[in-house]
Amino acid sequence: QVQLVESGGGLVQPGGSLRLSCTASGIIARSNTMGWYRQAPGKQRELVATITSSRGSTNYAEAVKGRFTISSDNTKNTVDLQMNSLKPEDTAVYYCWYRATFDLRNNWGQGTQVTVSS
Repeated sequence: QVQLVESGGGLVQPGGSLRLSCTASGIIARSNTMGWYRQAPGKQRELVATITSSRGSTNYAEAVKGRFTISSDNTKNTVDLQMNSLKPEDTAVYYCWYRATFDLRNNWGQGTQVTVSS
């Protein structure tokens, strides 16, 4: 139904920055939520940030507040994640996520690797 493609991952030193981008294609509901999750080796997938299409309401994991910023462009069906002051514990595969407000089905991108290391 909805295809998500991420880009922007890579290797960065602690304190550095990266910007992740996600483009959605297919049948996009007017009312939806998009965001980013991440999964580190040996850990469960966790929410990083989300944003709603209706009002642009954002939600951030406590661990990234003040460092990460999520944004979206409804006309382009894109969502970005600006990551600043990166820490080694931010190392993970980051997944783009989409869900229509009136549908419980989750849609996931293939993921992009972010590695924070000296």
